[in-house]
Amino acid sequence: MAAREPDLAYERELLAAGGALVAMDEVGRGAIAGPVAVGAVFLSAEAAASDPVPVSGVRDSKLLSPSRREALAALIEDCGAGPLGIIGAVGFAEPGEVDTVGIVGALRLAGLRALEGLPESDRILLDGSHDWLSAPAAPDLFSAADDDAPLPPVTMRVKADLTCWSVAAASILAKVRRDAVMTELALAWPGYGFERNKGYGTAEHTAGLAELGLTPAHRASWAIQTTRGAR
Repeated sequence: MAAREPDLAYERELLAAGGALVAMDEVGRGAIAGPVAVGAVFLSAEAAASDPVPVSGVRDSKLLSPSRREALAALIEDCGAGPLGIIGAVGFAEPGEVDTVGIVGALRLAGLRALEGLPESDRILLDGSHDWLSAPAAPDLFSAADDDAPLPPVTMRVKADLTCWSVAAASILAKVRRDAVMTELALAWPGYGFERNKGYGTAEHTAGLAELGLTPAHRASWAIQTTRGAR
């Protein structure tokens, strides 16, 4: 039986009293090279009430081919010019930031940067069971520029990218944008297969590390552990 496509039922519940939410999903958490990306989609109560969904075929980015993701990302971005005012944004945290503040801190940085490109909302919807967006355990690691605005309430939902249209849309935007970055990094740093592995620790990538060493595109602490484990 084919999996049910994500819909807006849960978003409608969250926005029953009106207002707007921002749905978020991350891409690149487990990579050893390249940035971590957080996609964000702003959705008003009016947009959540739309039936059918604003763009059909949207689902978790991992379930889609690259060409299909790119086509859907363009359609999602086009929603910003439509009457529903659905707006997408993507924020990044760079490899050096992952090494400095850890992956959870980097996710937060990327999420805050994505929010900078969106209108204010009344709630944030995150995929998963862990709130990585709220105040960090060590706030001194964050600059005032990245951490000076209070956040609206955060709601977590496990497997939201499979059930919530807005979260699935955010995952597509993040995946397409990050894949494009990794393709550019492949040109700057050949020999690691970034255009294929997207920075994840595949055999090809590990072999490149063993032969060529680290690049500025690598999360140094993670990549060193990977090469040690391969010996």
